[in-house]
Amino acid sequence: MRHFPAFLNLKDRAAFVLGSGDAVEIKAGLLARAGAVLHRAPRFGRDGQAGDLPEGCAIAIGSGAPDEDLEALFHACQERGVPVNIVDRPALSSFIMPSIIDRAPVTIGISTGGAAPVLARLLRARIESMLPPALGRLAALAERFRELLRSTIPSPPARRRFLDAVLTGPVADLVLAGREVEAEAAFSTALSKADRAPPGIVHLVGAGPGAGDLLTLRALRLLGEADVIVHDRLVGNEVLELARRDAERIYVGKQRARHCLPQEGINELLINLARQGKRVVRLKGGDPFIFGRGGEELEACRKAGVACEVVPGVTAALACAASAGIPLTHRDHARIVTFVTGHTKDGRLDLDFAALSRPEQTLAVYMGVSTLRKLRHGLVAEGLDPMTPVALIESGGTDGQRVLLGTLDGIAEKAAQWHQGGPVMTLVGTVVAGWSPSLTSSRAPVVGSFGL
Repeated sequence: MRHFPAFLNLKDRAAFVLGSGDAVEIKAGLLARAGAVLHRAPRFGRDGQAGDLPEGCAIAIGSGAPDEDLEALFHACQERGVPVNIVDRPALSSFIMPSIIDRAPVTIGISTGGAAPVLARLLRARIESMLPPALGRLAALAERFRELLRSTIPSPPARRRFLDAVLTGPVADLVLAGREVEAEAAFSTALSKADRAPPGIVHLVGAGPGAGDLLTLRALRLLGEADVIVHDRLVGNEVLELARRDAERIYVGKQRARHCLPQEGINELLINLARQGKRVVRLKGGDPFIFGRGGEELEACRKAGVACEVVPGVTAALACAASAGIPLTHRDHARIVTFVTGHTKDGRLDLDFAALSRPEQTLAVYMGVSTLRKLRHGLVAEGLDPMTPVALIESGGTDGQRVLLGTLDGIAEKAAQWHQGGPVMTLVGTVVAGWSPSLTSSRAPVVGSFGL
């Protein structure tokens, strides 16, 4: 984030406007609409003394004046700590005036950090077309009920849940239709019937491989409504950034032989948070029900009498194969896809190698980079050709994706040196040879290969 967005209360406060021309007049008009008292001047003191600013000056803008005057205004504002914007002069500005969407009391500011103001205006036009003109009246209605809402529903999570329902339901429809008297009555009725302490709920949400744009729409909505987010190590910042800013975040990540919190502790944590009336999003990499132990968490919640919903995600095998340009099925190569865990228990790789060695299938092996030698030995012992093509895909579906191509006989020897610590998906099957990773992918992988 290059600039921190903030909204200033300028009502009845002094704003200094230097210069003339369309650019400064447009910005001065925005300041006036915000309630500022404008103090205009065509020139500014050459000595740059802060005394040339009006008493109590809260903000200053300038354009269409000699360079030495604009520079003097900038330095005077810097001395006094007054925010200043010199139009199209980033070096002489301490803030950027964004493109503004005004649905008072709703205000939306859009900025590109000065890099592309035209793009900001295009984004503003697109968002303007999506927002109803009466949106501000809906916010004003909620404001009128603010104090009554606080006293009626003291719990912040319960209030948020109530507002989520009211501001997207029939009350909102009435306001946007211009029927504000009916909307106010409907708001009052809903408040009188509101549950003061609604029960908590756990949402087991698949976060996909890590890219924010691979989340489902339901997952995105729940991230915006969550009171608490319990996440593992495979959930990246790109996804977490989409969550509500004030939601509590609890990390319970696991790595091989290193658990931040054991599974039983995670189950207990989810149950306790829900019993406090909180909306809990248990955010899991990939899909909760594909080697994510989501079934255990769902079972624990049900036994404890806690409501639990499962939201599927894009599992690693699908994301990695797609990003690397390797189809999991193809009528000339593979009619079966088998998901396998390469994670061992007590040092044993307990798999049905005879079934996994059958022809015309693709194996998608999760968490198997450390057990590749055991996997190779088991498959070859059951008759699979040691020259079967293999792809290792690290951090698949993210900007850090890397791909290594090879054969079953040799790739285990290369993997340890090649691996950089990210999660790895192993794809085994003849389909790998015919469909090498695409360098035209939106997430172009770094590719290494040998033996193919």
